[in-house]
Parts: sequence; C-alpha cells; structure tokens
Amino acid sequence: MVRCPKCATEVDVDEDEVEEGEILACPECETEMEVVQIHPVKVNAISDDDEEDDEEEESEDGDEFDEDDDEEEDKEDI
Repeated sequence: MVRCPKCATEVDVDEDEVEEGEILACPECETEMEVVQIHPVKVNAISDDDEEDDEEEESEDGDEFDEDDDEEEDKEDI
C-alpha cells in the first residue's frame, strides 16, 4: 500500500507484482506515479508540466534550427 503524492489516497500496490520504473495511476486524482523503489514500494509523482516542457524544448530546438537555415539562405541570395 502506498499513498498518492498529490492527494494522499491509499493505492493498493503489491510489491511482488510491480517493478522499479513502472508507471501507476492514482484511482482518485489520476496522477501518474513512477515506482522508484520496491521492498517497500515507494513512488514519485510524474509531473505533466515536465513532459510538456520537454515537448516544447524539442519544438523550439527544431524551430531555431529551421530559422538558422533560412537566414543562411537569405545571406547567400544577397
């Protein structure tokens, strides 16, 4: 049994049936939790903001690369 890090709801987890790195969802608030330790089971909440930030950084990197290419082409035309 572990508690959700966000809402403190008890989540029934059998330490013999989970693996380290496994993702669980809180039945009450639907927060995703990663199993960081077994025997005893410990979990950390996975923040949605972190995932969104990673996606934004990837897009920004791609956009910046495209802009640099366009600038170089413009300079060559001059």
